[in-house]
Amino acid sequence: MKAQKMRTRAAEVVAILLTLVMLSPFFLVIINAAKKSADIVISPVSLPSEWSQLFTNFSNVINNQSFNYWNSFFSSLLITVVSLALLTVFSSMAAWVLVRNKTKWSSFIFMIFVSAMVIPFQVVMLPLLSTFKNLSSFLGISMLQSYKGVIFAYLGFGGSMSVFILHGFIKGIPYELEEAAWIDGCSPEKTFFKVVFPLLKPIQVTVLILNGIWIWNDYLLPSLMLGLNGKIKTLPVAVSSFVGSYVKQWDLILSAAFLAMVPVIILFIFAQKQIMQGMVEGAIK
Repeated sequence: MKAQKMRTRAAEVVAILLTLVMLSPFFLVIINAAKKSADIVISPVSLPSEWSQLFTNFSNVINNQSFNYWNSFFSSLLITVVSLALLTVFSSMAAWVLVRNKTKWSSFIFMIFVSAMVIPFQVVMLPLLSTFKNLSSFLGISMLQSYKGVIFAYLGFGGSMSVFILHGFIKGIPYELEEAAWIDGCSPEKTFFKVVFPLLKPIQVTVLILNGIWIWNDYLLPSLMLGLNGKIKTLPVAVSSFVGSYVKQWDLILSAAFLAMVPVIILFIFAQKQIMQGMVEGAIK
């Protein structure tokens, strides 16, 4: 009994230490966002002398014309929300069709989705730009430096993992439910949206979390698709406006980074019950 208590205490200590390690970058961002740039360079791990500097830095960031916080915020919000909505619907439909149509082609297509997960983005980013440029000329619409182009790219890159996760979950849904719906006269489309899609809610929460954090914080894809000096900027791309060739405004960089994290933190605080429930139910299923 005593040995078990010792192991429990040791596990708790390790968990606390890991928590502190994981939270240390967030802590450094907060304390340095409340300093002047010179103080950050001199002593980056010390506490700020005046916490009021935090609000001064926030004001400077929000009112900065090159950063343009509110436009960048709404651009990030629009791209994230629309991308997640499309990923949820299309990935669920694709996974359902691949599970229920047990053919060689469905297995082959599923393996393509799985293999796409291991391909680094850096390998395909130049062909991606070339393809989107040619697609813009062919369709007569701009796919670069536009919302539709970057959302379409996120749909493609996020679809592989989403289909993989949903594919395993749908396997556990009894096929008899769909047969009963067909006997009652439901079309395949109605069967999916009325019967299958509501049952995917637990695992869809997990998919939304994983893709949402990635899309909101992503820098490389928006910087390539939208450009660093384009009219449309996401928050991570806009933060780079404080980084010059010879001067780096660390106080504004860290303040802007903190402001970019705030929406995700607020979302987690208010939706943590649903987030944890969705992840647990998805894992159990």
